[in-house]
Amino acid sequence: MFDRDRWSEIFEAIGKNKLRTFLSGFTVALGILIFTILLGMGNGLLNSFLSSFVDDAQNIIFIHSGTTSKAYKGFQENREIQFKNEDFEFIKEHYRGKVEYASPRVYGGGIAKYKKESGSYNIRAIHPDHQYLEKTIMMNGRFINEMDIENRSKNIVIGRLVEKDLFKKEKALGKILEIDGIAYKIVGVFQDSGGDNEERLINMAYTTRQLLYGNNDYLDQINISYNMAMSTEQAIAFASQIEKDFKEKFKVAPDDQSAIRVRSFAEDIKETMVILGGIYVIIFVIGIGTLISGVIGIGNIMTFSIKERTKELGIRKALGASPKSIIAMVLQESVLITSVAGYLGLITGIFVLKLIGNSLKEFFILNPRVDTGIIMGATLILIFFGLLAGYIPARRAARIKPIIALRDE
Repeated sequence: MFDRDRWSEIFEAIGKNKLRTFLSGFTVALGILIFTILLGMGNGLLNSFLSSFVDDAQNIIFIHSGTTSKAYKGFQENREIQFKNEDFEFIKEHYRGKVEYASPRVYGGGIAKYKKESGSYNIRAIHPDHQYLEKTIMMNGRFINEMDIENRSKNIVIGRLVEKDLFKKEKALGKILEIDGIAYKIVGVFQDSGGDNEERLINMAYTTRQLLYGNNDYLDQINISYNMAMSTEQAIAFASQIEKDFKEKFKVAPDDQSAIRVRSFAEDIKETMVILGGIYVIIFVIGIGTLISGVIGIGNIMTFSIKERTKELGIRKALGASPKSIIAMVLQESVLITSVAGYLGLITGIFVLKLIGNSLKEFFILNPRVDTGIIMGATLILIFFGLLAGYIPARRAARIKPIIALRDE
């Protein structure tokens, strides 16, 4: 029940001991402040890591070809490995059920012209599945489809910034765009979370690119996404199996690291999460250490406070105050100071993180934020331990005899 007289005494005691109250609150506020900022920085590192995958499916596997670094089974070193359409078909057939989406890539570039506007753009020749591997968002029209692949259609899909550069205020959908002297019809305009570079790309069917630029069936890269039913360990093992199979297919030494390169996001995520896990452990150890220091500080200051008020407490007992009421008074003061200071530390920490924003992006700290629930939990824990820290000296004070207390100097 709310005891107005007791709270008046508490506020009066706080007002008479401003320095003690400030020091008590400062240790608590500083602990919560440091804990909030450290946790926010940790989350900023996590956000920076996740941003690198924002425009790609997180279950993607990249398969690159290169040049052999050693001789193997009668083949000389420095042999160029060239993927072809049959290798793409091999993946779809050989790993049926394990592969969700699959798309080759053929890279190129060209000068695109529309009326008086022109510009040099990267061209990426792909399969329709590429839309899901890259998380491409269609703004207008459609993406490359199977008919484009089969018919080797001269249809293209352009990025949002290509439309902005070349068509200004016009809508590009349905228009004819000339690339290196060849006319293409724009069937779609897309946007991508990957940023400006991704939105200044031109996509076309890989079969069209092969026909028009070399009349071959060469591929530069093959990307797939594995079945999401796989665990992280299974996905990593699957990527290793692909690498092993392709090395056998192209007669590449098992320990040759440059001829066939397979990279899985699952492995990247696992390695990064281990590092981030270690960082979080360090953050929590430092943060908890800071909170413990705050608790110890409260305990020490409350002990000093009670010692300073020995005569006062003795008079209270002589006038009939019960040990329970004395303990309650001391604990209420401790909880009040801890709660207010903890809240101020929390608010200050969140404000500092908002102030930092993306200014530390070059240090891989992006949008540092904290889960308010976690910090509130830490504050409540601190209040609880502050309660315990105040209880020990309060109990000792409640046990002191009035006559002894009144003799205290």
